[in-house]
Amino acid sequence: MKKQIIIFSLLFIVSVFPQDSNFDAAATKGIKQIYNIKFDSAAVTFRSLMADYPSHPAGRFFLAMIDWWKILLDIDNESNDDIFYQKLEDVIYQCDEILDKDPENIDALFFKGGAIGFRGRLHAYRESWIKAADDGREALPIVERASLLDPNNIDVQLGFGIYNYYADVIPNDYPMLKPLMIFFPDGDKQKGIEQLTNTALNGKYAKYEARYFLATLYYSYENNAFMSDKYIDMLRVDFPDNPTFQRWKGRVAAKMGNYATASLVFKDFLRKADENKPGYNNLNAKREGAYYIGLQFRYTNELDSANYFLEKCAEYSKILDEGKEESGFIINAYLYLGMINDAQGKREKAIEFYNKLLDMREYGRSHEMAKQYLAKPSGS
Repeated sequence: MKKQIIIFSLLFIVSVFPQDSNFDAAATKGIKQIYNIKFDSAAVTFRSLMADYPSHPAGRFFLAMIDWWKILLDIDNESNDDIFYQKLEDVIYQCDEILDKDPENIDALFFKGGAIGFRGRLHAYRESWIKAADDGREALPIVERASLLDPNNIDVQLGFGIYNYYADVIPNDYPMLKPLMIFFPDGDKQKGIEQLTNTALNGKYAKYEARYFLATLYYSYENNAFMSDKYIDMLRVDFPDNPTFQRWKGRVAAKMGNYATASLVFKDFLRKADENKPGYNNLNAKREGAYYIGLQFRYTNELDSANYFLEKCAEYSKILDEGKEESGFIINAYLYLGMINDAQGKREKAIEFYNKLLDMREYGRSHEMAKQYLAKPSGS
């Protein structure tokens, strides 16, 4: 799985909406529909918002966020990229028309900055670093200007929090990106976490996205699975059928060493995949689920079940890894399959798996362990 490399984006920026309870209710309803992966319903909600408030960019912006979440559900699938970019261009065009008449229109500034930020975020995912840098450089002053005009907006702190955190962390983790950072102000990791936390706890529309980012950064960069789990649980209360949040719940449990919980989470995930629930029938996610379920069965010495799920993991990996470097999933699956077959007295089958490992790239201590098990006397 790709890390959450969010370098130059000021994400999910939400402005001060019109003081209209109908607008507020519709926006809130549509946002929740996106996170609940009810994309068709969300599209109806936001198209209605556009019809009722044609001069406000919120409707177009949130329509684009539907496509953003389609991308997030299967990040390696680029089929939704073009429509997402086009919808962001529509947002930017409308905002520019507003700003031509009113250069200090807060709504237009926020949504233009947010649209450019999301465009930069996808460029970063696709490793188009120069384009991502250009978008970041363009978005930052726009949103800073909007923030000065509306300093009490808590939701905007999401964008600044993400920027402060990643501008501090990313150059150290990815030295090749350091030259691009000369275009930007220095980041401040601790300040970024504080801004994200404030939005997560006190934000109106952006609190869910802030919670999601805190969960991912605590897991991927801060090595704090317990804090990650805290924010994932908050999201799962509101959105129990969001497959992205459910996958994170499972992998965070595994990182904490709680493979029993991880297995239960992923069994439920695979059940929903079998039921064709939206977003669940994703091969990457099914591979991950099969891996952790197989691991738990191995720990409880249910070796036939462990073998079944780890074979599934390897089967999915062969499809997903085709033409690429072998994933950690297939390497670990082969190692465990070798050990399981050894434990079941199937030495020849075990040797096949160990030899396959030696033909793959080194992952962790995979070669060392394969050689160690190959050298082990039969039956020991």
